[in-house]
Amino acid sequence: MNTAPTDATPTDATPTDTGTPADIGKIGLGLPVDDPALLLTWARRADAAPFSTLGLLDRLVFDNPEPLVTLAALAGATSRIRLQTEVLIAPHHNTALLAKQTATLDRLSGGRFTLGIGIGGRADDCRAAGIDLRRRGRRLDEQLPVLRGLWAGEPYDGEVGPIGPAPVTPGGPEVLFGGFAPAALERVARFGDGFLGAALPPEAMAGLFRDVEAAWQRHGRSGRPRLVAQANVAFGPESTVEQARHNIRSYYEFTGRAAHVADRLLTTPQAIRAAVDGFTAAGADEVVLYCWSSDPDQVDRLADTLF
Repeated sequence: MNTAPTDATPTDATPTDTGTPADIGKIGLGLPVDDPALLLTWARRADAAPFSTLGLLDRLVFDNPEPLVTLAALAGATSRIRLQTEVLIAPHHNTALLAKQTATLDRLSGGRFTLGIGIGGRADDCRAAGIDLRRRGRRLDEQLPVLRGLWAGEPYDGEVGPIGPAPVTPGGPEVLFGGFAPAALERVARFGDGFLGAALPPEAMAGLFRDVEAAWQRHGRSGRPRLVAQANVAFGPESTVEQARHNIRSYYEFTGRAAHVADRLLTTPQAIRAAVDGFTAAGADEVVLYCWSSDPDQVDRLADTLF
């Protein structure tokens, strides 16, 4: 997920463990990005377990696999689990091409695709994409009605017709917005289906969830937004944990606080269960455990611990 960490990132400090799995709803897995060749193994194992979603982050100037290409491959390797960008930095993309790619992925996956979307914040990514860092929020606001219109089969403009294929999901794939700023929360209510929150502990995430719900009501939306929380985890031997910390430090190096984020990694059954319980109590419909080490045995360890 491309949201910046805060001082409130959760730690391994937890209440006393009862020794029983958490009373939970949906739990997804955020995929590691350091070894793309292992992602098919991750996907098949997660699809065979009770996990609900596979999430994949997006960066341009970084050594990660491109998320839409990768999730298309994982769609063919799985049959049940949902596939989610977490989050795709839409302003880096050509809008018409993005509409075509996401509709295609929705078709290939049989409607199992969720478009997690955000504006990013890395100057190097924006430079490489050829966009103005200061306009990325406005660019996203311009893109969203176009995406919705193209998914609905409308012409691109007065001179260009519709851009297919039509998505399987009526109106286009589910759209979740990530971020912390008020504008991001407003986008959920204006354009989206829900909110994807990261880098905050449950008590702080609860406040963001309530803000999203309030914006939803102000815009007269029916029903309620879907609320998803993310926590960073590494579950396994010390080599797995150290690999995860190394990868987090590399990913968050630009913030100047990478070591702080790495130190807050959840690494014990007690800490992971407590985070899931806390986010669920705060109103999360799903909790995505973002795994920063490529060790695929974490899929089975987490399944054994949580289900």
